[in-house]
Parts: sequence; structure tokens; C-alpha cells
Amino acid sequence: MSVCPDLHQHYVQVCQNLGQTENPFIAHVLQEADKNDEIIWTKGFTLKIAGNSHLVPVQRVTDDNLQVLVSVLHAAAFVTGLDLRYNVLTDAGAKTMATFLQENSSLRYLNLMFNNIGKSGAELIAKALHRNETLLHMTMTGNKIGEKGGMFFASMLQINSTLEKLDLGDCDIGVQCLIATASALNLNKSVKAINLNRPLLFSQEEETTVHLALMLKNNSSLLELHLCKHEMKNFGVERLCEALYENSSLRYLDLAWLSVVSNNISGKGLVALSDAMKTNTELSCIYIWGNKFDEATCMAFSELIQMGRLKLNCTDVEPYEVDGHTYLAELSHGLQKHYYWTPSYWAVTKKVANASLAIAAVSEYL
Repeated sequence: MSVCPDLHQHYVQVCQNLGQTENPFIAHVLQEADKNDEIIWTKGFTLKIAGNSHLVPVQRVTDDNLQVLVSVLHAAAFVTGLDLRYNVLTDAGAKTMATFLQENSSLRYLNLMFNNIGKSGAELIAKALHRNETLLHMTMTGNKIGEKGGMFFASMLQINSTLEKLDLGDCDIGVQCLIATASALNLNKSVKAINLNRPLLFSQEEETTVHLALMLKNNSSLLELHLCKHEMKNFGVERLCEALYENSSLRYLDLAWLSVVSNNISGKGLVALSDAMKTNTELSCIYIWGNKFDEATCMAFSELIQMGRLKLNCTDVEPYEVDGHTYLAELSHGLQKHYYWTPSYWAVTKKVANASLAIAAVSEYL
């Protein structure tokens, strides 16, 4: 059996060769990884270098730090995941990562959530994924790549046939990107989950929702869709419901999350959504908090929950009664926990802990 490389020693050597100062946080993570060499070698491993960790002192990863790190990872095929959320990587770091993605054939999970990557960095990473055939899960949440940056990822979806999960939430994408993404997903058969939360929309026409609904009628592989804060109204959700009557791909119930949190849907649209759940028996999890609940909505979702069609651990509302009237209260697991915490010391076994906001990992050890 081959000997598992000493990550920390290799890191120290590369720093010396490049004349760079060691980042103590990276050094600590690599030292801890070296202690688990048997697990790493047999199952693969995710390096968790999250800048929002509160377990150890953190010196956030810079572009120069990343250059050293990827030099180490070139000789570490057992590293199958890389978590670099909440660091200070810019477009220069994105260029380094793009080059790595073109050359690497073992990384399956990459989390760049809430760094400082912009449009040009998005272009480099998206184009690197044109040829990458191993990455399964890409998280760009919170990087302000904008409309043009998002378009590069939409174009990538027309070419890449490997990526299964893509998170573009809070990336300031717009109408053009959403329509292009929907069009790409009409033909893409590999993507199983996509997060398009909180786009910047300046139109009241809801054309993006119409295109996404049409995509759901045609797509038979997408299991998970996130549409938080799309300013969706009754017209849009009714088009979505029409698609759900025809869609039968949301069959993996632990992943089949349709999120319409914090849109502008009122009673008519939400009741239509509850009716769609009665017909589409594959759709299991739905999150609606932040919309306008009238009595008909409260009664409809209370009925779904009471009849067992909608489980409390698969939604973010719970019915209660006051003076004979039914209301809906928010459940705690609807909070955006994954934006603020990094579970470095244990695995999150209950995916609902992050409600509709965090796409699940691609494997149990990522």
C-alpha cells in the first residue's frame, strides 16, 4: 500500500520554496488531517479551512495562501473535498483555483461560499468546469459575481455533464442569468440540486418564474430547487404549481426541497401550492415562511400536516389555534444556520437543520 503523504510537512516545504509565510490556520488543519491518515487513505477527506470557524484561532486564507495550498493538494489525491468558505479570496484566488480544477481529477466538493470573488473570477471557475469531469458539488454562495458572472455558470451547464449540485444563492444574479440557467437545465441531465436564492430582480413580470416552471415540466433529473426571495407572486406560483402537476422527478424525499421562502405569495398562490402537494406525491419538503398567510392558507397547510402529507421536519411552519382560528408559526429549523456556523466538530445528520438553505453534501464523508 502506498504511503499517505505528510500534508503539513509538504506545506512547510512549499512555503519555504515560494518564500511565503505559513498561515497558522492552514498549518493546523493539515496537521489534524495527518493524524487521520488511515481514514483519509481509505475513504477520501474534506479539508475544512472555513474562515468562520470558532474552534481554533483563524487567519483567513488569502490568494497567496491558496497558491501554496493547491501546490500541496496536487500530490494529495485522497483530498476529495475543500471547504474554503468565509475567507478573503478574490478573483486572483479564483484564477489559482480554476487552474487547479483543470488539472485535478480527485476533488468532488468545493465550497467557496462568502469570499470576495467577482465576475472575472466566476468566468475563470465556470470555464474550468467545462473540462472538469470529477467535481460534483460547487458552492459559490455570497460571492457577488453578478449577472455576467452568473451567465458564465449558465453556459457551463450546457457543457458540463458531471456537476450534480450548484449553489449560486446570494450571488446577485439577475433575470438574464435565471432564464439562461432554466434553458440550460432543460437539457442538462446531471444537475440534481441548484440554489438560485435571492437574485436581483427589477421586473414585476415574473418571466423568470415562468421559465423555471417550463423547465420543471421538461426536466426529469432535478431533485432539489431553491427559489428564496424571488419576489414571486400568485401568478408565478400558479405557473409553478402547473409544472408540479406534471413533474415526477422530485422523488428523493430527503433532497426534494422546493423553497419559496420570503417571496410575495398570498393566499391564492399558497393554497394552489398545497393543492399541488396533494397531487404530486413525490414532493416532500416545502418551505413557505415569509409569505402572506391568510386563513385559507393556514387551514390548507394545517390539513397537509395533520393528514401526514407534510411532515414538520420537512417544512418551516407549524399550525396552532387561538380562539378557534388557525395560524402558522415559524419552526426554528427554518433559520439560515449554515450562513453563520461551521459544524467542524460533528456531522450534521439532520438536513432539515438548515431547512431550505443548504444543499446536502454529495456523500456521507464530504
